[in-house]
Amino acid sequence: MSETTAPAPVKAPVSALAALVFGACAIGFAPIFVRMTETGPAAAGFWRLLLALPILALFALRDGGGVKTLPSKAMVMAGLFFAMDLSFWHYGVKLTSVANATVLTNLSPVVVTAVAWFAFRERPGRIFLAGLALAISGAWTMAAGADKSQAIAPLLGDLLSLATAVWYALYFIAMRQARQGAGASRAMFWSTLVSTPILLIAAFGMREDIIPASGAGWLACLGLAVVHVAGQGSIAWALGRLPASIASVVVLAQPVVAAVAGWILFHEALTPVQMLGGALTLVGVVIAQRAPVYRPQ
Repeated sequence: MSETTAPAPVKAPVSALAALVFGACAIGFAPIFVRMTETGPAAAGFWRLLLALPILALFALRDGGGVKTLPSKAMVMAGLFFAMDLSFWHYGVKLTSVANATVLTNLSPVVVTAVAWFAFRERPGRIFLAGLALAISGAWTMAAGADKSQAIAPLLGDLLSLATAVWYALYFIAMRQARQGAGASRAMFWSTLVSTPILLIAAFGMREDIIPASGAGWLACLGLAVVHVAGQGSIAWALGRLPASIASVVVLAQPVVAAVAGWILFHEALTPVQMLGGALTLVGVVIAQRAPVYRPQ
């Protein structure tokens, strides 16, 4: 007579959570650099990835397989999804506020949690779902409370940023799969290599300015590359050690960092409603990351 085994709770390692929080905070500065690149949105993404590739190649050489063996299907898919993610998001950053673009993009935990639940059988507990709901409500509160006069085309920018959430979720899931059989550096190198030419083609297709006009623009592109290596690299490393649903919620710390940076550098004032939303988001992140996710034994 067969017995059914109860799902086992999965606890998040402290080191992986620390890396994830660091990565989320680093990525929070990405929209700031996008505004400063003096290029088109897709071109900014192209330089972000191209300048990061040599660093990622050096790191990947230390991983098993390095850069010599062909990438897995999951790495290729992660690259395709990330190219779509950056294309949509960078346009969103140009058209709406930094806070809104980052907040709406990071609603991806809804998609990630659903897919992880059904595809990977990672069943979230009630405490996790409560934290997720609180973080998402905080993110929406931040977006709704933004001063629309600070954006060029807020509605279109918000819609593009919202669509980015789907691409980001698919990237998250594909990268998690890529990390099951490879090191973070190798997975990052190949996904970045796949994304780079796609963004250049998009930049030419949209008739963007490709080359930064000044040294400050080049420094911003270099800043994007550093953010990509440090931020996405830390996230990719953590994804090999955390359930996808927990990782996707902790990354919701990005909008708070982006909103504060936008307030300081671009004088995009935070309204009281946005501040409330930021607080709710952070509380939700803390609750969700402390809750176990159940995997079948």
